[in-house]
Amino acid sequence: MIFRIGLLCGVAAVVWAQEAESGFELRSTVSIEAAQSPDLTEAPRNGAPMVGGFQALLYPTWKLDSHWAISGTIQVHSRPYFPEEFSTQGYGVKTNILNANVSYSQFWRKSSLVVRVGQLTSAFGSFLLRYDPSSNPLTGIPAGYGYYGNGVAIEGLAGAQVDGTIGPFDMRAQFTNSSPANPRSVFDKDQYANWTGGAGYTIHQGFRVGVSAYRGPYLDRHYAFYFPGEAPPHDLPGTGYGLDVQWGRGPWNVYGELSHFQMTYKAIRDFNMHTGYAETRRVINPRWFTAARVNYMRPLGFRGSEVYEMAAGFRPTANQLLKFGYSMEHISGRPDGLDHSVTLQFVTSFRAFGLATR
Repeated sequence: MIFRIGLLCGVAAVVWAQEAESGFELRSTVSIEAAQSPDLTEAPRNGAPMVGGFQALLYPTWKLDSHWAISGTIQVHSRPYFPEEFSTQGYGVKTNILNANVSYSQFWRKSSLVVRVGQLTSAFGSFLLRYDPSSNPLTGIPAGYGYYGNGVAIEGLAGAQVDGTIGPFDMRAQFTNSSPANPRSVFDKDQYANWTGGAGYTIHQGFRVGVSAYRGPYLDRHYAFYFPGEAPPHDLPGTGYGLDVQWGRGPWNVYGELSHFQMTYKAIRDFNMHTGYAETRRVINPRWFTAARVNYMRPLGFRGSEVYEMAAGFRPTANQLLKFGYSMEHISGRPDGLDHSVTLQFVTSFRAFGLATR
């Protein structure tokens, strides 16, 4: 089973290749949500305890012929929408280009090769293949991933990537202009080459284990934790490595990742963080499912945290999904106990436009 042909837009292009030799298609996933969280009431936001928002993911694909394609992923969302934004100031609408690349693909009976150049989502780990809210059964994202930072940011990186499969093995190598821990625009200063690689083995249908790693300078001179007297950013590498597991059988799907991140400093001691999560989804019938995720984050020398997430999902139609999510967060050493958050999310996916020729 091929797990690593590309991110969601790349997978769509591969599937569409079976239908047409060339053409243009635009798919999209739109979600709206209402969330309640104590973070919304605390400084610096100091707002109401509830907020509403939206997210739109647009997947344009222009297939040039049986091998070449141009594809992308454009994200538009209101702010605040993601939990990371609940504790920051400001309101508005933000647009991100997560993917915008030219790809060449070649498929054989038991192997494949895909080369992509442009804006790419990080090749680290496995969650980013399920980032779309129509694929993610919960309303949050796992520990270690962040919309703007953390160990692996969801924002895109400029670079090139090669994906390949041979029988049960899959491999990938990615070179980018900045670190997955601190994505930099091609117009920003302090861009430094980073590499990310990974490999996986499908033990049998539905059961895969994989490893991944990245390394390269991660700091920039305007970074919040770049202190006076620190060494130049190009002398301070960031490193991440992880293990991921995916298993599915019948109505059950299970995912898990363990990761370690190290950010090097000279003026202060290195920052190390362990993260991990285990996630399960149980399909009750074609319309209903339940899901749960247990996360932990252990920054060495700082307070750690555990997050427990639960969700129930209902499909009114084949292209619509209603999710009710509940999460509890515990921060080590904090006397006021747990934070409780509730999210109601409605997701709809559709093909906005399609024009194909043979």
